[in-house]
Amino acid sequence: MNLKIREIITQLSTERISEERKIILQFLIQFILSKFSKNEKVRLNFICTHNSRRSHLSQIWAQTLAYYYQIENVFCYSGGTEATAMFPKISETLQNQGFEFLKLSETENPVYAVKFAENEPAVICFSKKHNDDFNPKSEFAAILTCDSADENCPIVFGAEARIPIKYEDPKKSDGTPEMNETYLNRSLEIATEMKFVFENLRKS
Repeated sequence: MNLKIREIITQLSTERISEERKIILQFLIQFILSKFSKNEKVRLNFICTHNSRRSHLSQIWAQTLAYYYQIENVFCYSGGTEATAMFPKISETLQNQGFEFLKLSETENPVYAVKFAENEPAVICFSKKHNDDFNPKSEFAAILTCDSADENCPIVFGAEARIPIKYEDPKKSDGTPEMNETYLNRSLEIATEMKFVFENLRKS
C-alpha cells in the first residue's frame, strides 16, 4: 500500500466518531457480516445525486480500507440519480493523500483508474447513474451518502439493503478560501468512518 495512505489511515482516530454515527455505521457492518456468514461477495454501491463528490470518496476509501484490513471479497461502486463528472477537487484531494490517478479518457465525464497499492487492481471511477451497467444489478447494498439521493431514491431496485450514511456536501465551499480544507476534512471524515466499519469487521 502507498506509504502516505497507510500513514493517514494509522493516524485516523475512530474514537472521534459520535455514538449516533456509530449506530448508523452498524447497519453497514451488519450487512457485510451477513454476507460473510453465507460466504457471499460483498457489493457496496455508494450513491449521491451527481456521483461527483461524496460517493466517489466513499467508494475509494471503502475499497482501500477493505484492503488495509485484509477483508476479502469486497467490491465497491458508486453512482448517482444522474450522471455528471467527478469534480476535479476530489481527484486533487485524494492525490494529495497519496492515491495515484490515471485519466483513461479525455471527455466531459472522464474515467479514472485510482490506485492505492502497487499490486492491487485500480478502482475505476467516473460519474454514472446508480443503475448503470457498470454497477451491480442485484445482491448489493445501496448506501445513500446525501439527503437528495436518499429522497430521490426511495427504492433502489436490486438492492438487498438500503443504508443512508449521509455526509455534508463539500460543494458549499467551492470558490471560497476554505475550499481545500473543506474537501480534505470531508475525505478524512469518510476515511475515518470507513476505518471504523472495516476495523470492526476485522475484530468480528
